[in-house]
Amino acid sequence: MLISRRRRSRETPLNGPASLSWFFGVSKVINEAGGDSSLMFEKWAGEYGSVYRIPTLLGGTQLVLCDPKAIAHYYSKETYGYVLTGFSRMLVETMIGRGLMWAEGDSHKRQRKTLTPAFSNSAIRHLTPIFIDSAYKVKNAWDGLLEPNGEAVIDVQECLDSIGIAGFSHDFKTLEGHESTIANMFDALGRHKPSFADIMHILLVAVFPILWRIPTTLTRLFGQLSSSVGEISESILTKTRAEEVDEDRSAMGLLMKASDGNSELRITDDELLAQVKVLIAAVSLTWTLLELARNPAVQEKLREEQLLHFGSGSDPTHDELNNSLPYLDAVVHEALRLHAPLWETIRISAADDIIPLSEPVKAANGQMVDRISVITGQEVLIPIRMINRSYDIWGPDAKEFKPERWLNEDGFPAKVKLVSGHRHLLTFSDGARTCLGKTFALAEFKAILSVLIRHFAFELRDGPESKFEMGRGILPRPKVAGEEGCCLPLRVRRVA
Repeated sequence: MLISRRRRSRETPLNGPASLSWFFGVSKVINEAGGDSSLMFEKWAGEYGSVYRIPTLLGGTQLVLCDPKAIAHYYSKETYGYVLTGFSRMLVETMIGRGLMWAEGDSHKRQRKTLTPAFSNSAIRHLTPIFIDSAYKVKNAWDGLLEPNGEAVIDVQECLDSIGIAGFSHDFKTLEGHESTIANMFDALGRHKPSFADIMHILLVAVFPILWRIPTTLTRLFGQLSSSVGEISESILTKTRAEEVDEDRSAMGLLMKASDGNSELRITDDELLAQVKVLIAAVSLTWTLLELARNPAVQEKLREEQLLHFGSGSDPTHDELNNSLPYLDAVVHEALRLHAPLWETIRISAADDIIPLSEPVKAANGQMVDRISVITGQEVLIPIRMINRSYDIWGPDAKEFKPERWLNEDGFPAKVKLVSGHRHLLTFSDGARTCLGKTFALAEFKAILSVLIRHFAFELRDGPESKFEMGRGILPRPKVAGEEGCCLPLRVRRVA
């Protein structure tokens, strides 16, 4: 007890919201924030400053960092100084395996060094034609669904599971009308309404990870999804080895090529499969198509740019996707800003630390401090979605879908320029844990969107006043308000 008090005396006393109960802390407030936890984190930052402490389950606390300089410092020490919590590590292992997302320290360094060549610009350049081909498979499937008048209502969410075709030579068959196991599992997760027992179980698992072994409807759904993705990943690996696929013309081939080098750096098949699982679920155009349907002027401007460069029978090269299409780049990054797939990250400090701040904050003792002391074992939370959408950082239009902001990055607010990460976004994380598949994801995203927007127009099924909610599941997915499942039916019309 005395040692604990001495350790606590070394940490900076910070302000924050009061605990609603010793058991829940403020967890219930965050979970009930209209489906968007970032709104609470932004509200508290306005009240208590850019770093504050929140009470969590069973008397615990989390340090919330909203200060760009503090976040940059945190990312610079991740995997050694700040590590996964027991719950996060267990969940990642359950869903993905002991791959790069699970690894820490030297293991993370080894895996990342081995896999990096598979995601270089030169490697992704070879995959661009495959991404384009995948987009045309979607186009051809949609053409077959259109009515004689050239339009139809299509659940675009379902079709995007087919993007697994790209790079892995694996067709999830949803484009041919077959059911997709993965699509069905995502839909089941979206339809499942957590009971009070489910919520209590998840909250307690965050403190006592071993409780994850208690079977519930939710844990069974997660387990089934993990098994489905695992079976597909193993099938892809086996097929690639058996068919001797051109290593430079498939994502799996590039991963295998990278892993067959220096024996000291070689990754195991389990580590390789874990990376495949991440890439299968990595990219979704769903949010982007929804935003384009909501913003017809933006959609038309994007289409005009694409048609100006690419007529009939012409498609963008890798270099053109990266360097010659500024509005496509703007739309993609605005979608990534507003709709980061991961909303928060939580780590535990592995050692005492001093975190610098870009602006002083008032501590709980009334003193103004420009750095804070963190003790070993402190949980630290980075509110990614909140930082990407913060009024304080991005200005009064922070919550709006406005691609034009990316056409003049020199005009970004000063605080935006302090945010580390790809293009001042935390969507791909930063530091040692920067998303390794970032280049892959961006190239695939741009290639597929370029093809679809040249051939189709997208409108909201129920008109401009349509309402949407955040669907449940592993990643946030849009759904029509009041309807079951994570479906996104849009009115799709042929334009070329």
